[in-house]
Amino acid sequence: MRHFKAPKKTFADLDAGTVAHLVSASSDLTLLIDKKGVIRDLALQGGDLLERECGEWVGRPWLDVVTVESRVKVEEMLAESRANTASQWRHVNHLAKEGGDIPIRYSAIRVGDEGNVLAMGRDLRPMAAMQQKLVAAQAQMEREYAKLRQAETRYQTLFQLSGEPVIVLDAASLKIVDANPAATQFIVNGSSRVVGRSFLELLDRASARDAEKLFAELRSAVRGREIGIRLANSKKQFSLQASLFRQDNGVHYLLRLSPPGGDDEIEHLPVKSSLQAVIANMPDGFVVIDEAARILMANAAFLELAQLVTEEQAKGANIDRWLGRVDVDMDVLIANLRAHGSVRRFATVARGEFGAREEVELSAVAVTGGDAPSCYGITIRKAQAPLSVASERAPAGPRSFEELKDLVGRMPLRDLVRETTDIIEQMCIEAALELTGDNRASAAEMLGLSRQSFYVKLRRHGLGELDSQESH
Repeated sequence: MRHFKAPKKTFADLDAGTVAHLVSASSDLTLLIDKKGVIRDLALQGGDLLERECGEWVGRPWLDVVTVESRVKVEEMLAESRANTASQWRHVNHLAKEGGDIPIRYSAIRVGDEGNVLAMGRDLRPMAAMQQKLVAAQAQMEREYAKLRQAETRYQTLFQLSGEPVIVLDAASLKIVDANPAATQFIVNGSSRVVGRSFLELLDRASARDAEKLFAELRSAVRGREIGIRLANSKKQFSLQASLFRQDNGVHYLLRLSPPGGDDEIEHLPVKSSLQAVIANMPDGFVVIDEAARILMANAAFLELAQLVTEEQAKGANIDRWLGRVDVDMDVLIANLRAHGSVRRFATVARGEFGAREEVELSAVAVTGGDAPSCYGITIRKAQAPLSVASERAPAGPRSFEELKDLVGRMPLRDLVRETTDIIEQMCIEAALELTGDNRASAAEMLGLSRQSFYVKLRRHGLGELDSQESH
């Protein structure tokens, strides 16, 4: 800290009124504290604090108008100032009658010979409001990032598991940017990587010229036609369909390759055969249904849950014959698949032909064909514990917005609102504690709650232990 070189000379002619004006103008709130710690006078910039709170502080001890955790700071500032030393700036929260706290940053200094202390404060409410906006913006960004990650995961899953050869080309260089396993197997028998290679180099001369013409048509906004292509140094032929799309300020081609035998030839590719073997023997149930919820295929694990002997007994039947606690379960699942493309951990019940019941969780994805989903793939996994036991260990309400939407139609609206209000409140408190490093004073300030209200909510949700001093 640096002081004036000649304060007696500089401020000798100032009267008491001028000094008081200078002090009040230099801070948002100024308190005059006597040697007993009682507020004797105050001055502030702006009238909102005075009209709501500060007018009742005069005549009361400073310790009585601050929150519990701020009392130690007030005592330390008073001790430092009475030792003829200007105190460090401290963040103090004042109790507010309308709920919440009033954050003020104080520095105290002794004035006169009677032990009086002048506490000059700066209003931190604008900064707190800015921090709340920052937290809200960060939370929004996290939600957007989560959506992007989920979309990327769905894309990669469908791209890698597709039995149809698919290639992505850079439009400028015609080099392969990405290719799924089926394309690698079909073009080069999986013996080498194709990413980074020129697509035209993989074709014979005549096919390369035809492909260049097709790409030129696409660049001219002409709808791409299907052409026949032959691989270089090979007798393999296939049909090529291409479309143009933009990504990351670049233009790419999406190529779909079809062998002359159509899907029948793809069906016999090793990749496709391996995938079918994995699905057929996986320990979790797997079933594919059409838009009308009719079963198209089912693996052995699903047949075991449904107490069926052969897949033919399941094909063509509606899935809700074996899945769903209530009639609307499958309707809710399919509605979510149409809206979002995938669903995770959908809790329901699997029912067997002979009365067996099993608590299960479903994960499902919609496979699109054109503008609408053509089929849905569903995996069925046995729940880790019966739902009745799990409900005793954890809140029965939804834990995320996605789960909340999944429950629509399965619970009355009033029950959903009651359950989710507590969940949202708990999630906000946990986020505030995490962002503030478990500083309860700052977390309460961030949420706009008084310390007393914040402690009550902590106790109700079982978030941390409170000592006896804090709980009062």
